[in-house]
Amino acid sequence: MTYELVIWNEDAPVTRERAATAFEQAAPHPAVAAFVKEFADRFPDVEVSGEDERFARVRMDAERADEVSAQVYALARAHGLTCYDPYRGLVHNLGPTGVYEGMQLHTGDGVQVVDPDLGLIRDVLERLSEQNPFAALVVFGEHFVQAAPEPGGYELEYKDSRQNKLYRTQVTDLAEVQRAFDEYARDDRAFLDRHTWEG
Repeated sequence: MTYELVIWNEDAPVTRERAATAFEQAAPHPAVAAFVKEFADRFPDVEVSGEDERFARVRMDAERADEVSAQVYALARAHGLTCYDPYRGLVHNLGPTGVYEGMQLHTGDGVQVVDPDLGLIRDVLERLSEQNPFAALVVFGEHFVQAAPEPGGYELEYKDSRQNKLYRTQVTDLAEVQRAFDEYARDDRAFLDRHTWEG
């Protein structure tokens, strides 16, 4: 199986539904050609192609998808470009992002993104399932928040790494999980006051 990502220039964030076709109407942009050149130089064993500077495609073997995708997301961001993952139906916009520089998003199905945009975080949480058993936002050495599906809802965890304290609670509503992750990314701990935690 071949895994593919599409990269192009957008003036504003787009929804994942819009992203599925937006790249086909993209105007040429020099950052696309710069992305293609730099990616090809850094990863000569991975297929990358440019479509008249309108958009680029990166194709990789499925077994390397997690490793290569993380590099594609980072390089696309460095060039100011949007990236779409058609397999997962996720779009990586440039912003808005959370307040923690270097914050990482990790999922059970292999998404690894540094400085994820808030829309991507929300969309990733909608994909929690047996095939995607967790999602976490991590500020390494500081704290993290993680969610996992369970019968009747979701387990939500928050860890303060400096104090080595882990707190757990159960929530039934996905919207509440998304709200907690959004607050965490914005350095707002209101979600800690809304729930009863075990720890």
